[in-house]
Amino acid sequence: MILDLLRHGETEQGGGLRGSLDDALTAKGWAQMREAVANHGGWDVLVSSPLQRCGLFADELGARLRLPVFRDPALQELHFGQWEGRSAAQLMETDADALGRFWTDPYAFTPPEGEPVAAFAERVTAAIQRMRSRHAGKRVLLVTHGGVMRLLLASARGLPREQLLQVEVGHGALMRLRVEDDNWMSEVR
Repeated sequence: MILDLLRHGETEQGGGLRGSLDDALTAKGWAQMREAVANHGGWDVLVSSPLQRCGLFADELGARLRLPVFRDPALQELHFGQWEGRSAAQLMETDADALGRFWTDPYAFTPPEGEPVAAFAERVTAAIQRMRSRHAGKRVLLVTHGGVMRLLLASARGLPREQLLQVEVGHGALMRLRVEDDNWMSEVR
């Protein structure tokens, strides 16, 4: 399966840890996503996070391409608990030590009342395995979040878990993976 990953564009609430907050896209965010897919296509299947910053664009694209959109809640962003909606700058003022531990090894430190990264990785990996089983041999576009993309790209690149948050994924980024029968992933450039 060829899996194209598209990160949502800029959101109305701006940066920070948006997690499970259901922010809308800005006009710039819509433009970022439209531009990302403008010279791409050939998808057989569209899959999206159910959050509107992903799902509404997927609906627009699906209507244009005449493809149904499948929403999978397992492909939502990491839930940041008490840190949701806060920026790194805000957290540096109140929780600098905890934020540092999270950035150093997100698997070893969970934000207060947040989702452990190991559990996040498990749910995303299981969703990709289900997707590969259903859509083997097809080209799939997944409209999703930065955390989901970082996780999948880190895996495809063979990075150690401590480097998860060092994977760069900008708004409107479009990247491609090949998912093999044994669920091994590689990045396609």
